[in-house]
Amino acid sequence: MKDTRLSSLFKYVFPPLFGLLLASSALSQALIADHASTAQFDQIPIVVVENIADTFRFCYGHTSHGSQVITGLDMVAAENSIYTPPNFYEFSDDLGTLGDTTWVAQMRWRLDNYDYNMAMMSWCGGVSTNNEAGINIYLDKMNELEQDYPDVTFIYMTGHLDGSGPEGNLYAMNNLIRNYCLAYDKILFDFADIESYDPDGTYYPDETDACEWCTAWCGAHACPDCAGCAHSHCFNCYQKGKAFWWLMARIDGWVPGGGGGCGDITKDGAINVLDIIYLVDYKFKGGPAPDPMTDADVNSDGLVNILDIIYLIDFKYEQGPAPDCP
Repeated sequence: MKDTRLSSLFKYVFPPLFGLLLASSALSQALIADHASTAQFDQIPIVVVENIADTFRFCYGHTSHGSQVITGLDMVAAENSIYTPPNFYEFSDDLGTLGDTTWVAQMRWRLDNYDYNMAMMSWCGGVSTNNEAGINIYLDKMNELEQDYPDVTFIYMTGHLDGSGPEGNLYAMNNLIRNYCLAYDKILFDFADIESYDPDGTYYPDETDACEWCTAWCGAHACPDCAGCAHSHCFNCYQKGKAFWWLMARIDGWVPGGGGGCGDITKDGAINVLDIIYLVDYKFKGGPAPDPMTDADVNSDGLVNILDIIYLIDFKYEQGPAPDCP
């Protein structure tokens, strides 16, 4: 019988390894970027930022509201060029409303004809005017795309705030999206949650996409400027840019507060392809030993060998279990 773990090793580690660099990423639980993500932006290791810039290739369908993410990324890069974003291919379309699926064919055509490893679609005002059936169609179509394109990482989104508050339709529809992502281990960029809190954590339940709290905040704090943030305040775009960098770093394998530990052999704050390379160098090329050695015994069998390399590959690329060191 063919050992699929060994075939994974040769597929991912030997010659192709240095060119692979995270064409896809496996998650064993839901990953949600929300307002709290912006506070951890400064913790992202530079090595993770550089890997994202080199290897992530986005296909992104959006109209005006969705452009806030791009504006925010550009604002972050304007402050520090190390955060120059990865490649984005943008096309003009959004998720519509009430079960609209016209965006699906556009996304499929691009994924069939171009080499993208990340994909997402944004809403315009379509969540506010939606219903449960319409939201479920969106979720089903996103899930279908994930099944049909397993080498592409798909990012879900909530819709922007509309001032209707916690009792409004928008909140109910956004919660359907959040609950689905939590239940089925999806990746979510929580557009609305980022708009709902200032950096001090103050909650604005009745806010709109204009981000009135941003005006008050920037009247009392130094805020970066921009040429324009569609429908909103520049600081709203800026917050989304930082939250999106956090999300990309987490997809890449970064663990906030990391910097060593089980599986993070290079101590760069992420469990990623660099840790696999390190073990390959150690086992087959005379490279330095992991320090401490226990961080590399990811299958907890008391040894550091080829099985640990396979284990990390399975974790990163085949939805295998998380590292479990002694």
